[in-house]
Amino acid sequence: MTLEVAVLGLGEAGATIASGLAAAGCAVRGWDPVAGSPGIERADTPVDAVEGAGLVLSLTSAAHAVGAAESVAPSLVEGQLYADLNTTAPALKREVAAVIARTGAGFADVALLGPVPARGVATPALASGGGARRFAELVGPLGMPVEVVGDEPGDAAGLKLLRSVFMKGLAAAVLESVEGAKARGADDWLRREIAGVLGEPLLDRLLSGTVTHAERRLDEMAAAAAYLEELGVEPRISRAAAAWLQSLVVQECGRRG
Repeated sequence: MTLEVAVLGLGEAGATIASGLAAAGCAVRGWDPVAGSPGIERADTPVDAVEGAGLVLSLTSAAHAVGAAESVAPSLVEGQLYADLNTTAPALKREVAAVIARTGAGFADVALLGPVPARGVATPALASGGGARRFAELVGPLGMPVEVVGDEPGDAAGLKLLRSVFMKGLAAAVLESVEGAKARGADDWLRREIAGVLGEPLLDRLLSGTVTHAERRLDEMAAAAAYLEELGVEPRISRAAAAWLQSLVVQECGRRG
């Protein structure tokens, strides 16, 4: 049988995942208040999008994760699986899970690891919650590697945030060192040195991706800092990375006027 998938949120990540699932043979409907995606049926409402879908994917952003779940909850039924793929704090995933629990549908907390625009539906993922194994069974054959990491909503989200402390902290270190090298007139030399350690592809991703997605990653670092404090760990690196991201957001706002 053809798997029917609803994708809530057709931004960069949502549109990429939706297109990949359609190419893999799924019947995909999407909903987004603003964006569309070529080749993807765009439903008039989120309720229309999820009706009859075996799998519902939320890629709306952390700020709208709970609202997205609440908007479709009255239409969800037993047998459907709602997977939240937004990068959020574990507590927010638990809040979304509580909304879905009242519907009888299953829930999976899913954390995507890696650049979705580059990897698409093949982006590796962590999953937790009561519907995690079902999620892995549904999307694994479609090309997404899924590691089930726990039975509780928030388990996957928390692990991703801990990974993000390293990745975004590394990006902040690269940005700061390159900024200093530019002031010295030695940025080409330093880029070669860093590329020798990290590789050119990762270096380019850290430099360009951090600038492009600074606002979203700032929210991610705020969530990471809060999670570390919840664990009893002082978030020194998270705060430093957030400060760098905040400066990039301010610079971008200044360029836009």
